[in-house]
Order: sequence, then C-alpha cells, then structure tokens
Amino acid sequence: MSPTGPETRDANGRAASRVPTGLTLAQARRIALAAQGFGSPRPGRAVTMRDIQATITRLAQVQIDSINVVRRAHYLPFFSRLGPYDTALVDRAAGRAPRRLFEYWGHAASLIDVTLEPALRFRAERATDEAWGSMRRIAAEHPDLVARVLVDIRRDGPLTARQIDQVEENRPREHWGWNWSAVKTACEWLFWTGQITAARRNAQFERVYDLPERVLPEAVRSVPTPGVAAAHVALVRRAAAALGIGFLACFADYFRLTTSETAAAIEALVVTGELEPVTVTGWARTAYLWTNARKPRRIDARALLSPFDSMVFERRRLRELFGFDYRIEIYVPAAKRRHGYYVYPFLLGDRFAARVDLKADRAAGCLRVLGAWVEPDEDPVEVGRELVAELSELAQWLDLSRIEVAEPLGWLRL
Repeated sequence: MSPTGPETRDANGRAASRVPTGLTLAQARRIALAAQGFGSPRPGRAVTMRDIQATITRLAQVQIDSINVVRRAHYLPFFSRLGPYDTALVDRAAGRAPRRLFEYWGHAASLIDVTLEPALRFRAERATDEAWGSMRRIAAEHPDLVARVLVDIRRDGPLTARQIDQVEENRPREHWGWNWSAVKTACEWLFWTGQITAARRNAQFERVYDLPERVLPEAVRSVPTPGVAAAHVALVRRAAAALGIGFLACFADYFRLTTSETAAAIEALVVTGELEPVTVTGWARTAYLWTNARKPRRIDARALLSPFDSMVFERRRLRELFGFDYRIEIYVPAAKRRHGYYVYPFLLGDRFAARVDLKADRAAGCLRVLGAWVEPDEDPVEVGRELVAELSELAQWLDLSRIEVAEPLGWLRL
C-alpha cells in the first residue's frame, strides 16, 4: 500500500506529522470483516469452548437484548461466525467458573470479556452522574431500601429482584411507598455501581444478582483499578482490534465512551504504534487502522447477522464501508416500517447482499421468512441460493424442522 493524500489530523484535530497510508474501499471492507471474524471459514466440526473464547477475545463483548423473536441476541454473534453450536457453551462462559464473560454496560447491556472488568470500573465510579435518573433518585431518596437490598443479596444471593421483593414484602413500607419496581431499581443502582453483579440470567431472562467476590474470578478482582485515561486506552485498544478500521466515532461508540476521552486514547495508541492514521478512497474523514489487523485479499463469508451484532453497531461506518443503509425497526410502528420488525442483514462474500425479516415459530417447528429484500445490483439467483443455505443452517441450529416464506418470492426458492 502506498502513501497517499494530504497531511491529516489526529483525533484532537491537531496537524499530524506523517502522511497516512492509503487504502481502497475494498481493502477497508475486507479488513473490517476479518477483524470481526468473517475472514476465515467456520470450523466445520463441533464448536468447542476454545472457539467461543476466541470469539470473545476477538469481539470483546456481545450485546444483550430481551427480544427473542429468533434467538436471544447474545447467542447470535457466535452462530454468525461459527455456525451451529451448543448455546450451553455461552451459558457456561457467562454463568460458571471459570467465567469468561461478565454482564455490565458496554455498548449497551452486554456480556463482556471478563478481563475488561477493571477497565470498566470508572463507569461504576461515575454512576452518580451517568446512571439513569430513576437509579440516582432511588439512591438519593431511599438509601435505606438500597442498603437492605444489598444486605439481602449478601445474605441470600444469588437472587432476582422478584425474589428480593418477596423477602421485603412483609417489612413496613407505607411511609414512603416503595414497590417491586423500586426494589428492581435499587438492584440496578447497585449493579451499575459495581456493588453487585449478575451471576447469570434465569429462564425468564431476569438478572440473578450476587456479590462480585462470589462471581468474578479472583485474578480479575485483584487487578488494581487503572486510572481513567488508562482505562480508556484499554477499551479503545479492544474496540480498535475488534473493528480493524474505523473513525473516532466508531471507537467511542463500541463501548459508549465520550469522544474527548476516546480521542486522547487514540492519540496514545498512535504514539505506541498500535493505531495508524489512514485514508480510504471516498472517505472525507481520516480513519485509524489497527496495525495488527489482517488484510485479506478475499473474503468468502456467508452469515446472517443480528440487528445487535457488533459488525453493525455504528450505522454510518456500515453505510460508508458497504453502502448498506440499515436501521432497527423494532420501535417503528408497523405501518411505517420499510422492511420488518426484526431484520437480519445477510452478508455474502464481502458485501451485504440482502436483508431478511425472520421469526422462529417454535410451536409450529418452523422458521418463518416474513420478508426478504435483495440489495441493488445483486444477482437475485446467487443471493437466493446462498440465503436458503444459510437459513437451513439457522433452522437446524434452532431445532426447527422447516422454513416457510410468508409471501411468494421468485428469487428465494426453498
């Protein structure tokens, strides 16, 4: 790759001293896909905990969401990269020793590589400024309830908020009127501040709370808390490795960091040589390349991605890399949706070739294709053939016996 382009500027807008490397858009696209785990074939054998750990290390986090139209969001990134696997492996990684994942606020509510827990302690320390208003109010207005909830968890944990509510229900409360919602909010305050953590999720997808010393590995808890600047460097380092290439906004968005603190971390990583400023054909902004990123000449991926997959976290990056304009329409009224409720982007090769609205009808044993749309300039026959193959793998993984298309689609033949 040859140097190209004018003098660039660093993350803080100051003139940089070097001319950045130039990349084509196709190169940037392949770097991004490889960094996210789409640059190598799926194992082609039974997936093991070693494969799960490799994906955890690569992605740093998987987002959690309560919607279960197809399968819970935190299971899907592993399927997209590894193919059919036993979800008990992820449950074990998150819910049993030796824990490889812990639940906290990353990109959103996420299962995060447990080795990053020290780098996220600053978020707990900022709870009085950054936690949701309801949490801050419960801590300020009802500290006695918060203290009692912590005592209950210390004595009887692991417990869900509903179980704590049952413990508390016979105690006097008329004088200030707390209810189950207040108990749940108190739990969430304690969770945000790091005084408790999630031991696991139960069958109803409720957090089961316990003390950190009974959940987190001692090797993690004993790590000294880094300074805020060092914590941001650690998080941006993992974001950059997971993304391969991106802008300041991409690296900040990955763990929902402030742009000013992310900019300082980027500058530090440029100084150490871990990030390199680059230009990309057609991009007006300077990007940053993770210097250890793979630069494959070809990507032969085929994957359906969850709307909460880290590959599609930052929509502007997705649009500028792939020309793929994507939004989650879960919260859009049905009549106003362009595509559907829970639409999966379909990755084929090094481009997003289609999008599919899916629903797992478990009672009928059927994977329902509620809608499917081929992207412009794609060959419908090729895309349809590859999409059917991927849907078949997904149905197999979900233990569904058949696939049904809601409306006739000439290009999608089962």
